[in-house]
Amino acid sequence: MHPKLQKLQHPFVLGLAGGIIGGMLSVVTFGVVFQSNLDKIVKSISQSTFAANPISAIPFLFENKNNKSPDTSVTKAVTVKSTSNDVSDVVEKVNPAVVSIVISKDVPVMEQYYVNPFGEGSPFQFQVPQYRQNGTQKQEVGGGSGFLISSDGYIVSNAHVINDPTAEYTVYLNGGKKYTASVVTTDETFDLALIKIQDTQLPYVEFGNSDQVKLGQGVIAIGNALGEFRNTVSTGVISGLARSITAGNGTSFVENLDNLIQTDAAINPGNSGGPLIDQTGHVIGVNVAIAQGSENIGFAIPSNVVKDAVDSMRKNGKVIHPFLGVRYVPINEQMKKNNKLSVDYGVLVVRGKNPEDLAVIPGSPANKAGIVEYDIILEADGKKITDTESLSSIMKTKKVGDHLKLKILHNGEDKTVEVVLDAK
Repeated sequence: MHPKLQKLQHPFVLGLAGGIIGGMLSVVTFGVVFQSNLDKIVKSISQSTFAANPISAIPFLFENKNNKSPDTSVTKAVTVKSTSNDVSDVVEKVNPAVVSIVISKDVPVMEQYYVNPFGEGSPFQFQVPQYRQNGTQKQEVGGGSGFLISSDGYIVSNAHVINDPTAEYTVYLNGGKKYTASVVTTDETFDLALIKIQDTQLPYVEFGNSDQVKLGQGVIAIGNALGEFRNTVSTGVISGLARSITAGNGTSFVENLDNLIQTDAAINPGNSGGPLIDQTGHVIGVNVAIAQGSENIGFAIPSNVVKDAVDSMRKNGKVIHPFLGVRYVPINEQMKKNNKLSVDYGVLVVRGKNPEDLAVIPGSPANKAGIVEYDIILEADGKKITDTESLSSIMKTKKVGDHLKLKILHNGEDKTVEVVLDAK
């Protein structure tokens, strides 16, 4: 039985099911848990159930009785380094740039009334309760975490936090000051969102190089834990690299996240979109998921992926993804046996169910490289394509204009082709 994984969206505790940690594919599902009191939230986490009760805890969610106002003079990357278990200097500098995000919506107001099923003039005095909508009211329905990346108000979070075009998003700084945020764009492929608040001279953090992180390296996680404890700090180490998970909302939506950083720093529901920080105060990841029922197994999107995506969002209004231009199905042992194939790995280029779903898109990089239907793509850039090293995960590491070498099985013979990736 795989451990359950859970998205971290505040206090819609985003529940996640199934996951093989280690270089293997983990299965994640997530759903919405509406805010309730802390006991109900904790109970829902332990039982993997999702309450849908109106919230009463929000009025004190962002009280700031003990927190100092943010140091608005912080406009450069943190350079202080912690070499011991005391990370207070790093936290003091970074904390003002970490924000809480509250989601509000117009929700229906329902009223109860009674009707006589036998008619108003019936001698039978029997009343049946009915419900009808009587207008709407603004209500806080959930939220998550984020962090400022510029002094003029750009904030990074997760797409599964900023996922409702009909909602309003309010940002609270650590000192309690609040702003109405506008959504710049979201990207479900990387589960990233970019939002903006209107102000200047805001504190912010900068990205570190996630390609240089090492197993055992100390890290710090900050976020809106359980939606109750704003800017909660936890520490730990990097406990795994290049993890892959499949996340869903328990219905039809599924997303694949690859090359994630695994950490044992305590990450809780509500931390979605918060930063994972190294001991110099640089962001090396964006917290995105936890393994529910486990002992401190959390995941973060690497900062190099985030930085490239955010740069594209700010420049183009969206993330420009490269594409190869083929439809395919993965090959495994069973498929090899059923179709008498010569290999049990790679992907088979094949058309979709509909006549217009061609196997190779005309004019695409694959088409220009001579790839045709029923070719088998065995390797990409020297990496064998398997269920744990998928073609899609390799593509996510590429940019528009990159060259990609593919080893192809064509008519029973191996050949190598090179494609130049176009914009999707």
